[in-house]
Amino acid sequence: MQGKVHTDAMSPVYVGIDVCKARLDVYLHPTGERFSVANDAGGWRRLRRRLSGLIVERVVMEATSKYHRQAHRHLDAVGIRVAIVNPLRARLFAEACGALAKTDPIDARMLALMGMQLGLAAVSPPSKTIEALDELIRARSSAVDERVAITNRRQVADIPFLLAELARRIRTIDTHIRRLEAEIERLIAANPAIAATRAIIRSIPGFGPVNANMLTAGLDELGQLDGKQIAALVGLAPVACDSGPRQGHRRIRGGRAHLRRPLYMAALSAIRFNPDLRRFHQRLKEKGKTHKVAITAVMRKLLVLANSLVAQNRHWTPVAP
Repeated sequence: MQGKVHTDAMSPVYVGIDVCKARLDVYLHPTGERFSVANDAGGWRRLRRRLSGLIVERVVMEATSKYHRQAHRHLDAVGIRVAIVNPLRARLFAEACGALAKTDPIDARMLALMGMQLGLAAVSPPSKTIEALDELIRARSSAVDERVAITNRRQVADIPFLLAELARRIRTIDTHIRRLEAEIERLIAANPAIAATRAIIRSIPGFGPVNANMLTAGLDELGQLDGKQIAALVGLAPVACDSGPRQGHRRIRGGRAHLRRPLYMAALSAIRFNPDLRRFHQRLKEKGKTHKVAITAVMRKLLVLANSLVAQNRHWTPVAP
């Protein structure tokens, strides 16, 4: 292959894989080899065969909804460690390297270089039960949003026929939501470890069943990281914005934004019904913190508390006054 770099067969190789629905574009560094395989069972087997004779130090993929999951699972099953990176972080790295153009082969090469330069940590794929739960919970959230939109439309409708049609759609969505909730509960009840984690989260005043389910399914790392790491993973760690003598406002950013919604709802409930967090929220307000800053701090407290309790495998108990 033209432009291919020949190296010692025992040299470690970094593999970048650009993922799309139909195809995986692969780049091997430092050999410079490129190839593509289908993003299906046959393509995953072919990829494993191509990598089997190499010392693969790390495979790097972008998080691409669900399209990377099966390839990740197949590689991990044969001991090939995979790092999953945020697409924005990968693009910023490519631009920092001077790669302004964006194509699938270029992205694959940049991912391989990113793995070598940044020493990205490998992650294990979530269990199939967690994946199924996360998908069902997201489907329920979408159905709830759809029901709200149709209900709002029905409130301003005047035509009897349209009112009846919208009412019928609402009833259908309600049935769909109930069936999703039943399946979610069945999956949780069938897995003692997941059920135990959900029960610990539910023991914390502020967490209802829906919010606890979303956190359980969407944060499989709960109890495995320290407080700062888990806050950064969800995007609740304040990020500094200072330059010279100027000290900018700390803001949260990045992370798993979809988990901040259930944590926000839990925080609103906690400042009413959780005595410890109510006092914490009041102290922040007395110091002049805005509502947004104070409620974000409560969200972070709730997340760190849940992480600590899951790590210790114990339920919440009130702190003695």
